Amino acid sequence: MPSLHEQLHPTIRQLAELIEGTWQQHLDLSPYVLPAELGYVEGRLEGEKLTIENRCYQTPQFRKLHLEIAKVGTMLDILHCVMFPRPDYALPMFGADLVGGRGQISAAIADLSPLSRDRHLPTGYEQALKALPTPKFAQGRSLPEWGDIFSEFCVFVRPSNLEEEAEFVSRVQSLLQIHCLQAIATQPTPDRQAELLAGQRYYCTKQQQNDKTRRVLEKAFGTEWAEHYMTTVLFDVV
Repeated sequence: MPSLHEQLHPTIRQLAELIEGTWQQHLDLSPYVLPAELGYVEGRLEGEKLTIENRCYQTPQFRKLHLEIAKVGTMLDILHCVMFPRPDYALPMFGADLVGGRGQISAAIADLSPLSRDRHLPTGYEQALKALPTPKFAQGRSLPEWGDIFSEFCVFVRPSNLEEEAEFVSRVQSLLQIHCLQAIATQPTPDRQAELLAGQRYYCTKQQQNDKTRRVLEKAFGTEWAEHYMTTVLFDVV
């Protein structure tokens, strides 16, 4: 029986490998322990098997690095990734999601979302991101109503072909490398902890409003479990 990783859409599998590889290359990883019953989960959704696998790490700069891959039968493949900074580090939130169905990537989003009170990214990030080539995609997608958490550099698209899928993966690689290098060079600022923690809570509260994610989890596992998973694994707040 092939592993979940091997069954994923090739672009989703490639991005999962890229994310973990970039973390291992740049960051000092140690395990982040999830509740045992939430690391690997199986359920049923509309008659199809739903499988979720979570991988989590922590580093001196990040309290939690979370990579989730999921598969619903032959209908849906999902990658979800968030890097949660420790609250005394003035870093943005890296987030990326890929959703594929029936061989096509239907949604691809990646961003470095600011957590500061003024909703601006740190200067080093601004300079590095502005130096990147502007990505070109034929089909942009509209951000959800709760999407005020995202930056001006957010990419949210429906890739039209393999070239655009590769372009998105390349964009995520650039964001990750910028983020890791900036994080390593950043010193903690304990005096801003309350501000940064409030920003992280705001980000998580907004992400928990994602009705599509919640509906899938509720259908497969029930309302109570979905709420527990969204607030414990996907978007937990310290």
